[in-house]
Amino acid sequence: MKVLQLCNKPPYPSVDGGTLAMNGITQGLLAAGCEVRVLSVCSDKHPVLGSRMTEDYIKATHFEAVHVDLGIHLLDAGVSWLCGESYHVKRFISKDFSAKLRDILQEEEFDVVHVESVFLTPYLPLIRKYSHAPVFLRAHNVEHLIWKRVAQSERNPLKRSYLKHLSLTLRAYECEHVNEYDGVIPITNKDAAVLRELGCRKPMEAIPFGVQPADVASVPVEPNTLYHLGSMDWMPNQEGVQWFLDKVWPKVHQRLPQLTLYLAGRKMPEEMMNLHVEGVRVVGEVPDAMAFMASKQINVVPLLSGSGIRVKIIEALSAGKVVVTTSIGAEGINYTDGKDLLIADTPDQFVEQLQRCVENAEFCNEVSRNAINLVLHEYDNTLLTERLLQFYQRVLDK
Repeated sequence: MKVLQLCNKPPYPSVDGGTLAMNGITQGLLAAGCEVRVLSVCSDKHPVLGSRMTEDYIKATHFEAVHVDLGIHLLDAGVSWLCGESYHVKRFISKDFSAKLRDILQEEEFDVVHVESVFLTPYLPLIRKYSHAPVFLRAHNVEHLIWKRVAQSERNPLKRSYLKHLSLTLRAYECEHVNEYDGVIPITNKDAAVLRELGCRKPMEAIPFGVQPADVASVPVEPNTLYHLGSMDWMPNQEGVQWFLDKVWPKVHQRLPQLTLYLAGRKMPEEMMNLHVEGVRVVGEVPDAMAFMASKQINVVPLLSGSGIRVKIIEALSAGKVVVTTSIGAEGINYTDGKDLLIADTPDQFVEQLQRCVENAEFCNEVSRNAINLVLHEYDNTLLTERLLQFYQRVLDK
């Protein structure tokens, strides 16, 4: 099977949850014997990291990227607001990307066009014009829900009003265009249900993010350590970490002063890099995310908003880490609280769960074993790729 994969940011090298999920699709399809060509948007925020791009990846995927200005321009944002348009989507419209996509579709025929995220939906008419292949939407999130939740927690009334506008226009866009695809691949069953409520009538298969089980047994673990690892240019991460520092960490540090919290991730804000809080170490971007997480004991994911599935949690589970997260953070994961991971939705609950881990090593070990088993049975990338290919084929056979 020959697949054209369109990405809203360079999927390789993977630097955040979204790119990990996209590259998981790429690598799974290649391992299954498919031909894959990757065309990506790149931007100042998400550039092509040429120095880390391998020749093997470029050769296997024929990778190409087109720079698109995704910066926030107040005039364009204001016009979109007045016209009721989704500024999130409008920013991705590019003549250069259209030209490159047209050239590829004229050069080659594909069995499937796989579109990563609703933000590339404006290119559907072009795809239809130059290709007879069915087009699939990989919905990493129900995008408008992220902004709805962020707006609900925003205290500034003007900012809350604008965030609400972003959510409503994005919701309208998702409702209007989701049925233009031949198939939809949400990342969770919950997102699939939401898309159905929005009116999606197309074939749909919920397929989560997949990983290859991590081999981290040889990495020494620093005792009494917590960590948060995530891209800090993603608003839900910023919001959650700030809440944890303000509301949770003072109580944790008072009750469990032996613990050290590490904060890592790309695009760490300058004010956080200069943070001076007792027991907290801000390390910013790390060269090897898996090695970093393997060296720490407990993963804290204090998300208060978001949608889809948290890729970094799946990675942490695959490494046998005990994960303490909110109900929102665990959405989309087929978990049992207290068995595979631990849920905490309030500061006091975080303290209680962390104290339980610190004081009961056998409990931690059991949760760690369960986490690895959960990944092996639910999130193995080879098994999930088989499901993806079967879904492609069902739509192709119609």
